[in-house]
Amino acid sequence: MSTSEGSSGHSAGDFAAVAPETKKQSKAKVSRTSMILWHAHQNDVVAVRKLLEEDGALVNARDYDSRTPLHVASLHGLIDVAKCLIDFGADVNSFDRWKNTPLADAEGAKKHSMIELLKSRGGLSYGQSGSHFEPKPVPPPLPKKCDWEIDPTELDFSHSSIIGKGSFGEIVKAGWRGTPVAVKRILPSLSDDRLVIQDFRHEVNLLVKLRHPNIVQFLGAVTDRKPLMLITEYLRGGDLHQYLKGKGALSPARAVSFALDIARGMAYLHNEPNVIIHRDLKPRNVLLVNSSADHLKVGDFGLSKLIKVKNSHDVYQMTGETGSYRYMAPEVFKHRKYDKKVDVFSFAMILYEMLEGDAPLSHHEPYEAAKYVSEGHRPMFRAKGYTQELRALTEQCWAADTNKRPSFLEVLKRLEKIKETLPAEHHWNIFSS
Repeated sequence: MSTSEGSSGHSAGDFAAVAPETKKQSKAKVSRTSMILWHAHQNDVVAVRKLLEEDGALVNARDYDSRTPLHVASLHGLIDVAKCLIDFGADVNSFDRWKNTPLADAEGAKKHSMIELLKSRGGLSYGQSGSHFEPKPVPPPLPKKCDWEIDPTELDFSHSSIIGKGSFGEIVKAGWRGTPVAVKRILPSLSDDRLVIQDFRHEVNLLVKLRHPNIVQFLGAVTDRKPLMLITEYLRGGDLHQYLKGKGALSPARAVSFALDIARGMAYLHNEPNVIIHRDLKPRNVLLVNSSADHLKVGDFGLSKLIKVKNSHDVYQMTGETGSYRYMAPEVFKHRKYDKKVDVFSFAMILYEMLEGDAPLSHHEPYEAAKYVSEGHRPMFRAKGYTQELRALTEQCWAADTNKRPSFLEVLKRLEKIKETLPAEHHWNIFSS
């Protein structure tokens, strides 16, 4: 569902309900869970082993869908990571949300070497053999309900509050089975609009595929009754736009920490062969898990486009002014063909805003800012927080020549190196709601 520049794609909730713990313990658990799932996905055996040596319990850490690091390794055929996890005692027959074991995932993805490995270690093929990977998703409304179809009577709006508005609807904080959730609700007056329904179906079909610690978690949708609704986790920390408005310029350490979370989510979206171009990456669409601001997720995929690439340099036949002007890549503003590097440009603008404490080209109206950028201009660096390396990375990410913009995997590597050179954030615990 497309949204205006002032809208928010809220979604929410912490990783999962946790037993009574201190805030500090809970925060550390979320961070470590995120890290091991990420490093498993990136086939980084050294990082996975190091995390497990520090905390063996992480071997069976679970994300929102109860997927373990071994599920991730099995799905992508990452043999060395899987062997490492099993050596540390990973449960080879753990169930995820779909009642799939790691072996079921490997079978669904046709990872033959992984199938042999898991069977040799006692893996059993329960579940639905990777049934959550649909080669051709069925567009809702569906003739019969699937596992993510939500009965609207289960949604509790008695204490609801509006947390965002878009072109076609509103985002409401509500309750679902005792848990706060974010509900994107199509306006009743537009529920019969063919294009609006098409947009809604597209977003549902996109979100149902996504599972990553730095991507807002899809929980379900109402597709066979009006109003149409899309339900995601509710993130208690609000969006990055609100956060920066209150905090101003961030320390380099905090800005880099935030940038790493955003880049991890975007690297997942840009993973081939199913590249997802966000097309509206901006602070309002980056959400904070909680008021401690220790974990970010990328959200609002109303304008996203799923592309199957034939090679890594494909340029897509997508033109037009899509997204929000202030963070828009010049090639989009000029109605030229573009690729996934438009998201890298938007990321540079966000990084600039985090370090400067002010929106890029804030003295221009959004449209004028986009026009100014399309003419070759860029925001001026003023903040002292810009190290030479951070400035160089930002300039490359917003380069006019898209070939000079790095991929998000490259951005991650450079940010990790920059992080090592920065002084630690000493006041992490002073952030409060």
